Amino acid sequence: MRFLRRWKTRALIFFAVVGPGFITANVDNDANGIWTYSSAGAQFGHMLLWTMIPTTLALIVIQEIAARMGAVTGKGLSDLIREEFGFRITFFMMIGVLIINFGNVVGEFAGIAGSLELFGLSKYITVPICAFIVWIIVLKGQYKTVEKVFLVASFFYVTYIFAGILAKPAWIDALVSTVKPPPREMFRQPSYLYMVIAVVGTTIAPWMQFYLQASIVEKGVTRRQYKTSRLDVITGCIFTDIVAWFIIVACAATLYAHGYRNVSDAKDAAQALHPLAGDYAYILFAMGLFNASLFAASILPLSTAYTVCEGLGFESGVGKGFREAPVFYWLYTILIVAGAGVILIPNLPLVRISILSQVVNGAVLPFVLVFMLLLVNKKELMDTYVNSPFYNVIAWGTTIIMIGLTIALFWTMKAA
Repeated sequence: MRFLRRWKTRALIFFAVVGPGFITANVDNDANGIWTYSSAGAQFGHMLLWTMIPTTLALIVIQEIAARMGAVTGKGLSDLIREEFGFRITFFMMIGVLIINFGNVVGEFAGIAGSLELFGLSKYITVPICAFIVWIIVLKGQYKTVEKVFLVASFFYVTYIFAGILAKPAWIDALVSTVKPPPREMFRQPSYLYMVIAVVGTTIAPWMQFYLQASIVEKGVTRRQYKTSRLDVITGCIFTDIVAWFIIVACAATLYAHGYRNVSDAKDAAQALHPLAGDYAYILFAMGLFNASLFAASILPLSTAYTVCEGLGFESGVGKGFREAPVFYWLYTILIVAGAGVILIPNLPLVRISILSQVVNGAVLPFVLVFMLLLVNKKELMDTYVNSPFYNVIAWGTTIIMIGLTIALFWTMKAA
């Protein structure tokens, strides 16, 4: 009985703290992520699956660092950067975050439009309606209510696992490719390096660290709940990358295997699954795309508003009213309206813009990681919660590798 009571207590503590880590990791698989993973599977088959294991390990470490800093300091990442490195550096970083995240927001509304067009619904109707829905959810909801909505949406990503299974992939080849990198000559191809950076950039996006740390602070997670919050982060990271693995595998089994090497948008990926994997997989893919897009269209503007307001010293948080945090809510509103408005412009190369934004995510990730690592290793800031040597090796290694991949990409593009 004592054993059962102990596990019941632990389960209750976990579900009280779960949320920020799981939500943040799962927004990875947004419309931009689906386009990137789908293109990876369509262009290169299983040859990018090897990135999943090291990227998952890096994601767990980086997300855990952000959660730990939030729990120990009670402050968001942009807030700490301003305090420790000054307003000027923070200001330019916020401008960069704003520009990069706006490109991501545009991609989310493109995903909403594309998914509902599969059911014959015009984007000129669906995009404005969905923009209003995501706006009102955050504007009128309290943090606990908003978090519950996002958590339910997160579990809907299991549809991609079903779609991957129904695609009947070459399981043995997929599993071997997950642990075995492709031949060296692949790394001399600009298109392959481009997609490697895009996969890492969409999996470990810079905005995620800002949002996670701010969410940990707003949820009120402290040092006492830190270990349970850590479990939340790890669970979310593993789940999201399993989903990403299945998206690549599904598109490799259908698009790549049958010669559909060009994914112009997520709609094309879903349509390609229709004749090859059956109506059920097609519907699952379309529904999952809509959920992913609507989910992330709420989170990404919210993350940006959190980050910018914290960095510049304005009040922020969905737990506050419009009058208490006007800049926060106005910025959130403008990002949604502008992002949705761009989608209504005809003939935009949305997939190219979307994947490019993920490459930019991967290229600028090292800048965010450097600030995080300098902060988390400050004894006077983190006390006994500074990074372990293992965490430093993984995080600094990720930073160096991403810088190296970016330089290699530019070098191969110049040579070509």
